[in-house]
Amino acid sequence: MSGWVPVIAGGAVGGISFFSWGAVRKGENQVLIRSCIILTLVCCYLMWAIMYLAQLHPVIKPKRGDLRLEE
Repeated sequence: MSGWVPVIAGGAVGGISFFSWGAVRKGENQVLIRSCIILTLVCCYLMWAIMYLAQLHPVIKPKRGDLRLEE
């Protein structure tokens, strides 16, 4: 796994957002539906990307608990 995975997934989310822009039927709530779909996709992507990158490069170094303390 690398840092390119969020970039590729972001491109996929961008493509799905672009597709959903044209897939929504015309009507009085067209702008509301488009906004909801795109905001949902962006928020889900951001949550996933932040969690993925936090696990890829942790801020705190993990410590092993099964080691004896040296005296």
